[in-house]
Amino acid sequence: MDEGLRQAVAVLAVAMIVAIAARQIRLPYTVGLVIVGAAVALSGADFAPHLTHDLIFDLVLPPLLFEAALTLSWRELVRDSLPLLALAGIGTVVSAAVVTASMTTLLGWPLFSAMLFGALIAATDPVAIIAMFKDNRIKGRMRLLVESESLLNDGAAAVLFVMALAFVQSGGADQSAAATALTLVKVVFGGVVVGALFGGAAILASLRTSEHLIEAALTTIAAFGSFLVAEYFHVSGVLATVTAGLVMGNLGLLSEQEGGYITLKGREFVLSFWDFAAFLANSMVFLMIGADVASTPFGAVGATALAVGIATVLFARAVVVYPLSSLFFISRWKISFREQHVLWWGGLRGALALALALSLPGDLPQRDEILAITFAVVGFSIVVQGLTMPLLLRALGFVAGGRP
Repeated sequence: MDEGLRQAVAVLAVAMIVAIAARQIRLPYTVGLVIVGAAVALSGADFAPHLTHDLIFDLVLPPLLFEAALTLSWRELVRDSLPLLALAGIGTVVSAAVVTASMTTLLGWPLFSAMLFGALIAATDPVAIIAMFKDNRIKGRMRLLVESESLLNDGAAAVLFVMALAFVQSGGADQSAAATALTLVKVVFGGVVVGALFGGAAILASLRTSEHLIEAALTTIAAFGSFLVAEYFHVSGVLATVTAGLVMGNLGLLSEQEGGYITLKGREFVLSFWDFAAFLANSMVFLMIGADVASTPFGAVGATALAVGIATVLFARAVVVYPLSSLFFISRWKISFREQHVLWWGGLRGALALALALSLPGDLPQRDEILAITFAVVGFSIVVQGLTMPLLLRALGFVAGGRP
């Protein structure tokens, strides 16, 4: 217990120092965390716990998902629902298929291993880009597209991974289309139902109190409870927490008017509380990502395999963004080329991809290679793409300094 507490305090202290320094030198906060985490790990200091599937799923993902969903407007989601569903739904499947084909063709991986890697790496997690949007005060449709697509994409990728893993563990046994569809419905709609029930129950309980601390506690139960219960029943915990956040946000928390299930004081406190919770979760996980990236034995995999993995993921993202966006080019859902470039280069990989990779069975062929390449892709996307993203935003005119 003492050792765990020591590590938690050490990680938090380092993260806060990085946060202050990053503001001073205008370095993206999450990128700074990964770099410092890697540097400290390379120095030989064992200051942080290693990432595990349970740590990410039980402590990191719920606050990140809930906070992001809590501030999304349902009206804006519905307005852009077609392109978002295309990118997050069809796009996830296309991305996984492209990565699967590339890994089997270029590296000679077994189909099952390549399929699982394709499913887990399809989950975009542009937390660093969203944080950068906040720093640069970027709002409007561009931010909505990035945030919303990421949330929906996480849910779709998690569902796809569960189905791919079940297929692999069955030895590739034939499964009827009806059975596959039933599994999909169970995982997706089961998660949505659990999230809606938790969100609705929290709202009903909030009607019985005007104490802002109790209101915040009820949102905490909704965020973590929906995730844990959904995972217990083998449905999507990601979609459950996202749904709970959307329900609670759009049925009162986003309203600035008096009335509803939560007081104005409670609304301000809850939004600040979850902003803080997401900040802590981001601080811890990105620092640990840096430490684990530095300690990953990339040499055993080889530079060629790492380069192929990174290039394949970037190519698959491009195959998703540009063709699918072109489908809406002459409609009211048009996504401009400027926005498409940001969606492509801003499709970072992060905590969810690592959690899924760490949950792979120990006897899976190429498991060590999958873990190493996943860490390489995550590290590249956060550091290289994260550092160059401000330049792209300026060049495209989204922030001051670029063309109008």
